Amino acid sequence: DLRKQARQLENELDLKLVSFSKLCTSYSGARDGRRDRYSSDTTPLLNGSSQDRMFETMAVEIEQLLGKLTGINDKMAEYTNSAGVPSLNAALMHTLQRHRDILQDYTHEFHKTKANFLAIRERENLLGSVRKDIESYKSGSGVNNRRTELFLKEHEHLRNSDRLIEETISIAMATKENMTSQRGMLKSIQSKMNTLANRFPAVNSLIQRINLRKRRDSLILGSVIGVCTILLLLYAFH
Repeated sequence: DLRKQARQLENELDLKLVSFSKLCTSYSGARDGRRDRYSSDTTPLLNGSSQDRMFETMAVEIEQLLGKLTGINDKMAEYTNSAGVPSLNAALMHTLQRHRDILQDYTHEFHKTKANFLAIRERENLLGSVRKDIESYKSGSGVNNRRTELFLKEHEHLRNSDRLIEETISIAMATKENMTSQRGMLKSIQSKMNTLANRFPAVNSLIQRINLRKRRDSLILGSVIGVCTILLLLYAFH
């Protein structure tokens, strides 16, 4: 259940961070487009735009998701350290470490993107009416946006591959647990049957007779099938 909650939060964070990064990369382009519509250099650059409000809202949402994911990771760590859980379960520790690495990557990516956005916004405020620097920035923004878009696509592909590997590991762990449980049940049934057979010799003798009769019936049935098959082959070839 904790892994499922962690994967759900990670998927939400992945989508939020991609949108957050796109918002930050498109921020400068939107500012340049807005300035082109004005003929005066004294027009304010920011003017309380909707992108600023979107930035604040998305930053708060991402911080809340990071806090929730941190809590889930802490709960998983408490579970691995609780009584009754094998301390040397390599798969369990690998899963916990993987979720911690993902949380660290998301946190680092969020703070880096946020810092870049704030730096861009501060630079936009400081530029003011310096049109030459603004035009130079406009000429390079298209290439930067294209490179950033390619990096985001590659990053998304890597995240998808990582999620597929994580799901495969979870399926393998669940299969291992089911097989271990079934093996225990079969051993328990066999032990009970052996105990019952040792306590009641008559039952043991009856079981042996049943097995002998079953083998005899199998031999008879196999012989009949073999004879019928030979007769059919002879009839088919003649």
